[in-house]
Amino acid sequence: MILVTDNLTKMYGNRVGCSNICLSLGEGQIFGLLGPNGAGKSTLVKMLVGLLFPTSGTAQILGRPLGDLQARRKIGFLPENFRYQEWLTGEELLSFHASLYGMSGAEKKRRIPAVLERVGLGGKEKQKVGSYSKGMQQRVGLACALLPDPDLVFLDEPTSALDPLGRREVREIITELRDRGKTVFLNSHLLSEIEMICDRVAIINKGRIAAEGSLAELLAKTVEVEMQVEGLTAEIVTKLSALGSSLKIDGRLVRISLDGREGIPALAEAVVSGGGRLFSLEPRHSSLEDLFVELVRGGDGQLC
Repeated sequence: MILVTDNLTKMYGNRVGCSNICLSLGEGQIFGLLGPNGAGKSTLVKMLVGLLFPTSGTAQILGRPLGDLQARRKIGFLPENFRYQEWLTGEELLSFHASLYGMSGAEKKRRIPAVLERVGLGGKEKQKVGSYSKGMQQRVGLACALLPDPDLVFLDEPTSALDPLGRREVREIITELRDRGKTVFLNSHLLSEIEMICDRVAIINKGRIAAEGSLAELLAKTVEVEMQVEGLTAEIVTKLSALGSSLKIDGRLVRISLDGREGIPALAEAVVSGGGRLFSLEPRHSSLEDLFVELVRGGDGQLC
């Protein structure tokens, strides 16, 4: 595994930053972390890249414990809120970061032009960072993260300052990294981006992991069924209530949530055996947004 955490916890006095985080990421995978503001996303990322020390729990990155210098040389990181030295040119900024990584002169000459070109800043490397637009500064930050050709890349809101074209270009870069066997840890509040590119997703709320898995696994857990029924009786309503949750009735329209598709035939049987007339039955899988809202509004959850 590229990254494994075991009950990783960060406390700020009595306040929970992250609590008992258990995750595992494999090679060549895009992992998306979702959560509302203040849920603990950035706290978790900062622990993993060595900017914060955990209160308890353990983690391994690239087979080594947190903070190991050999592992950190193979990690790229784009923080959410960053300010680079405005008096440096884009090329000078990357040269400075290359020195921090301990890259040789030959590596600098090879990697700096390559990453600048890849993030769309080719030809702008002589301009000062202070003259860059917000989108260009986001791009040069991404270039810094990609500079050492890392095996594991942490991207904290990497498209926050980009226009739609820029967001698409960043998504292409992320999928290219996966295709090359790299692992990307994507921290974002943009559900559409997570749905488009992520192989696995975790939703964090109040410092705890509320759900984790592939999109297919997460969205298959809850199915909302919509039925058109005539002749509803108290008996039918009682049977339906026992089969699912969130039962809602509006005239002939009946909506109910199930834990999986396996319970759908029992709904039809409950209506017909109770003397009702079933005119239509349509299962609808929850969207990632539906799941996100349900988990965040529902309170705490934890998988470990």
